[in-house]
Amino acid sequence: MKMEGFAIFTTMEEQNNNQLNIELTEDVAEGVYANLAIITHSSSEFVLDFIRVMPGVPKARVKSRVVLTPEHAKRLLSALEDNIEKYEEAHGRIKIQNDPPAFPLNFGGTMGQA
Repeated sequence: MKMEGFAIFTTMEEQNNNQLNIELTEDVAEGVYANLAIITHSSSEFVLDFIRVMPGVPKARVKSRVVLTPEHAKRLLSALEDNIEKYEEAHGRIKIQNDPPAFPLNFGGTMGQA
């Protein structure tokens, strides 16, 4: 698997060791689609909940939760900023709508009726 623009956030121990064997199982490699993220924090951790919201469905389910230390949350932010910068250099600026999405989301299509 080739990872373009790949940046990782590691601990000092991992950096000093200079070798990290990462295993990616088949089921994890498929990924989880999410179109909403909710981030909460306490004094000791950041919690990232990734959610899939579907059109016409009034209930959404958390598909994945990632818990990070504050230091690793900041490293993740830096890695994301670096990757977004590289992406935009290659593919153009990512446009963000100023208005938050309306709920329920209809994904730009028509709402189905039964």
